[in-house]
Amino acid sequence: MVAPDEGVQSIDPDDVDAADILGSAIERREDPALLTGDAEYTDDIELPNMVHVAIKRSQHAHARIDGIDTSDAEALEGVLDVITADDLDVPGNLPTGWLLDSLEQVEHPILAGDRVRYQGDALAVVVAEERYVAHDALTRIEVDYDRLDAVTDPAEALDDDAPVVHDDAGDNTAFDWEIGDAEKTDAAFADADHVVDLDVENQLLIPNAMEPRAAVADYNPSNDELEVHMTSQNPHLHRLLMSGVIDHPEHKLRVRAPDVGGGFGSKIHHYADEALVALAAKRHERPVKWTARRTETYLTDAPGRGHDTHAEMALSDDGDILGFRVDTKANLGAYLSTFAPAVPTYLYGTLLSGQYDMPAIHCSVEGAFTNVPPVDAYRGAGRPEASFLVERMIHRAAKALGMDPAAFRRRNFVQEFPYQTQVAVEYDSGDYEKTLDLALDHLDYDAFRERQAEAREDGRYLGVGLSAYIEACGLAPSELAGQLGAQAGLWESGLVRFHPSGTVTAYCGTSGHGQGHDTTYAQIVANELGVDYDDVEVVEGDTDEIPQGMGTYGSRSAAVGGSALVKSSQKLVEKAKRIAAHQLEAAPEDVEFENGDFRVAGAPDRSMTITEVATQAYLAHDMPDDMEPGLEATSFYDPDNFVFPFGVHAAIVEVDPDTGEIDIEQYVAVDDVGNQINPKIVEGQIHGGVAQGIGQALYEGAEFDDNGQLVTGSMQDYTVPKAEHIPEMETDSTCTPSPVNPLGVKGVGEAGTIAAPQAVVNAVCDALEPLGVEHIDMPLKAERVWQAANATAATDGGEE
Repeated sequence: MVAPDEGVQSIDPDDVDAADILGSAIERREDPALLTGDAEYTDDIELPNMVHVAIKRSQHAHARIDGIDTSDAEALEGVLDVITADDLDVPGNLPTGWLLDSLEQVEHPILAGDRVRYQGDALAVVVAEERYVAHDALTRIEVDYDRLDAVTDPAEALDDDAPVVHDDAGDNTAFDWEIGDAEKTDAAFADADHVVDLDVENQLLIPNAMEPRAAVADYNPSNDELEVHMTSQNPHLHRLLMSGVIDHPEHKLRVRAPDVGGGFGSKIHHYADEALVALAAKRHERPVKWTARRTETYLTDAPGRGHDTHAEMALSDDGDILGFRVDTKANLGAYLSTFAPAVPTYLYGTLLSGQYDMPAIHCSVEGAFTNVPPVDAYRGAGRPEASFLVERMIHRAAKALGMDPAAFRRRNFVQEFPYQTQVAVEYDSGDYEKTLDLALDHLDYDAFRERQAEAREDGRYLGVGLSAYIEACGLAPSELAGQLGAQAGLWESGLVRFHPSGTVTAYCGTSGHGQGHDTTYAQIVANELGVDYDDVEVVEGDTDEIPQGMGTYGSRSAAVGGSALVKSSQKLVEKAKRIAAHQLEAAPEDVEFENGDFRVAGAPDRSMTITEVATQAYLAHDMPDDMEPGLEATSFYDPDNFVFPFGVHAAIVEVDPDTGEIDIEQYVAVDDVGNQINPKIVEGQIHGGVAQGIGQALYEGAEFDDNGQLVTGSMQDYTVPKAEHIPEMETDSTCTPSPVNPLGVKGVGEAGTIAAPQAVVNAVCDALEPLGVEHIDMPLKAERVWQAANATAATDGGEE
């Protein structure tokens, strides 16, 4: 058994040699400002002559609009304007960034005109001198609704008699998609000794970033420059999309993300609200601010998940997986959000092989329009749904065969890499048994099974759940993404500028919002250039400062953005080497670079520091022929493949069948994210992800009534896990570097949220196995657990 660890200990960067900076658990340089209130969030921005907007939203989930009367609102003192759809003179239609062959594209107006399709659909914008006046004016806007029937469940939405969300589409089918080999899978099932199946609901989750969405727009009519400061995970993408939505030249639109208080995917997408703020600024030629109230974020931030799935697994008597068949109905919500079509298709179906050598897989997905907010990427996006389904099926298959779940996994693990799955992707590297072994050691697994048996004799229900997860990060390459439907590249840009005095600025097209990029990127660049870590400054999140960028999501920043900085640093060093060779009167091939020094091979006294080279590069008094002055380099890095982090998470729980209460006794996370740039930041990412994963497993879930009204519309009704709900975690790791990128990293931001739900659910089902419980849908609230635990007794006539 492995002793519980005390976590990774932070190191003062001054105590680390420059040569060891990469891979050291140095303290995050971002934290002092965040902890002392010096950070600048969007709502902190105050501009002279600024006005405020508030947005009138539909109170109904589905209705025709017979009229909007804004006269009382316009008459309120301090109100400058009330804008409705009739006032718009721009395209005003939010685009979709991922297309599928069968995709039904529908109009997504930034202000609804004659129809609203979810509670929270924007109807009008009030512009006022004061924020509270703007909100007061909302109550004076009269909307004449003609209510329509609503549908919120994806399977029900696909029924022939379901209310139709978009009349032009004919029905609610957004797309019909499949992956894998149906015929081969059918043959595997025909030859199977056993078939197990499971119906799984993966519930809708509502984003709960600490900072709600917000925007401040400022327009200068003299030069047509428009600045939008906003809570964004990808400023360049927002600039590109917004320029089309509001018909403003892209090169005269600056999008800047100040400090952003969390996103988890919910701030990737282009919402209507930020475009409306920008339009209001242009319309009034004054700075305009909007900050969503928490109730607005619950109604309008794109939720994640929303799957109804039937899955079947074909098995041999010996415990081999022969085939896997999946049929999923996916909730798309009222409109197609920015990357919504990709989430339940290519980000989901391609991960259904899990860590296992499955010889046949087929997955079909029907996307459904419903009367809930547009659904999109959130907390893992497609990969949690896949991993949950695979690991629940693995647990169920092992139980059906009478095999230990750990032994069943080990028997079916992929052993050799690279590994081509049956669902399109090729795993880069891995050693799955090693993470399983380490997790089992932490649990003292064999001893636990003995303890579990003894507990059952005493009427106590202990269970252990394993989750051997895999995810795909660093989505790439762009050419492949384009073939699959992406309407954007998936490269990343990095600019490294060496200043004459010896300091360095690194610009990256990613846009951190809590991940610690300022620290990790500085570690990368300092290591590549051999300069002091404190001499490296990192800049992100501003379209005016960074050449181009694709943003931060999908655990891509280190693998793609960090690699772009490596490439730029290496280009810079190559130029510096030529300058050094010229200065040292040596051939470039005879000059060696190490730890920030250029030396002539075999003549160690003939050397220059990289800072001395930078000075010469900017003086430009004595440069090699045909070389431009200055010392900087830019790269657009486009990886050859995804990277595939993996690991094993495990939970031991005790369940009280009389109350349905669950106590997590032990939680173990063993992750392999490739090389670790900063182990302390990796640990923090794991902790945060596990908290979110446990939140989905036990507490969270958006619920709508039959009219499409959100009944979990506040933190009083939607349980965001508190510190008291999260157990102590034992974290550990293995390392199989990725061969795909120069850093050998794989991504870690979503590992915990992808791995944790099935670890907890498997543990609860393992605990309640003696009571005949095979599955409980998330969230595992006490009432659901109690009902499941007592269902068998009720079926048997009330006897336990």
